[in-house]
Amino acid sequence: VQLQASGGGLVQAGGSLRLSCTASGRTFSIAAVGWFRQAPGKEREFVARIRWNGGGTHYADSVKGRFTISRDNVKSTVSLQMNTLEPEDTAVYHCAADRGVVLTTVPLRYEYWGQGTQVTVSS
Repeated sequence: VQLQASGGGLVQAGGSLRLSCTASGRTFSIAAVGWFRQAPGKEREFVARIRWNGGGTHYADSVKGRFTISRDNVKSTVSLQMNTLEPEDTAVYHCAADRGVVLTTVPLRYEYWGQGTQVTVSS
């Protein structure tokens, strides 16, 4: 499974960005896709996840109500719509895929990772 993330950039506080993660290869083996982020000097943290066949969405408390994760079956893409961005959202965002039956927010449980995309929110 290969994952390609895109959509990062620079935005002012209160603005919006949309990240996309396109999967290719043995996508039939994917159970869920998650978004994680890592700010300088901090550990990688869970942001949101969704089942590959839709549903099962879950969000970190810090983004609940501001971010929305969604799935496009035709394009094999998982998107993360980020609204009302805050400077604290600044980080490198990664998408990852998990084949496990039990959904998880633990980064180590995700087997496949895309390259990161930088999101910078200015105050």
